[in-house]
Amino acid sequence: MLTAAIETIKHSGPEQEMLEQLLERVALGDTEALGALYGKTRGAVYGLALSILKSAHDAQDVTQDTFVKVWEAAGSYRSQGSPMAWILTIARNLARTRLRQSVRFKELTEAEWEAIPAGASAVTAEDRAVLQEALAILGDAERQIVLLHASSGLKHREIAALLEMPLPTVLSKYHRALKKMRIQLEGEKSQ
Repeated sequence: MLTAAIETIKHSGPEQEMLEQLLERVALGDTEALGALYGKTRGAVYGLALSILKSAHDAQDVTQDTFVKVWEAAGSYRSQGSPMAWILTIARNLARTRLRQSVRFKELTEAEWEAIPAGASAVTAEDRAVLQEALAILGDAERQIVLLHASSGLKHREIAALLEMPLPTVLSKYHRALKKMRIQLEGEKSQ
């Protein structure tokens, strides 16, 4: 069922085509293509692993393991769905396996926040602290959905397929999480 859901995630445009071309080159043993693929997708893989494991060290390990697995399995990728969804499915499965092996839940430290790849805009330490406080009030599923959407740019239907949740559940949790965070942030502004 998960495979069918992931397979239905369709993208069009140059980003998908570029990732597919990189995967084809990786399947042929091109290490430069693996490096380029890593550069393009590392942030999303790390963000997903961190949202599941809540440990920067474990998330970094899973990120590395994901690209080892991609290297080994690139020949089995079929261009029917989204290359990003395929890579994130590998990362999710590895993260879940690691989580089962060492059940650990904790708050993200400053070093863990710093390890999250920065986007186009710089986020200050103060902004990170405010964001961490706002994220701390969310449940695990809400936090995971928000981080996946924000850090990797996945669409809600992609998150639903990746987390094996119905799309309405993902949308509901996402909007509920935003509302909770907005209330938390407005409460801090009034203090």
